[in-house]
Amino acid sequence: MDEYRKGWALRYMREARAELAAARKMPYMAPSLVLEAIRKARNAIYYSFGEPAFVEIAVRESAEKAQPVEDPVLKCLIDIDGMVQQMSQVEEVDGERAIKQADSLVQLASDIVETVTGEKIED
Repeated sequence: MDEYRKGWALRYMREARAELAAARKMPYMAPSLVLEAIRKARNAIYYSFGEPAFVEIAVRESAEKAQPVEDPVLKCLIDIDGMVQQMSQVEEVDGERAIKQADSLVQLASDIVETVTGEKIED
């Protein structure tokens, strides 16, 4: 991983955590903040694995195939992308439930980014 992508991955993770913390403090803005948090967490993961545009294409193409995905990492990325798509299409969001879902996704993304980059993410 080059320093450029590493820097973006870490930045997106810090921002995802900040968006999630803001959603907890401002429930009236929770739906949009939660959506931004999970998008940024997904982007952090994509930067960790390489060029985000290529990772996104691979994930989307694999998700569209009728065959089950064998690779556990790719399956995880497909599930994360599906969660982002699902939450972006929901009109009425249960704030507390959305925050819990986003929290688990942000934690998973943090674990992935920290493992791949070898750095602890500071808030």
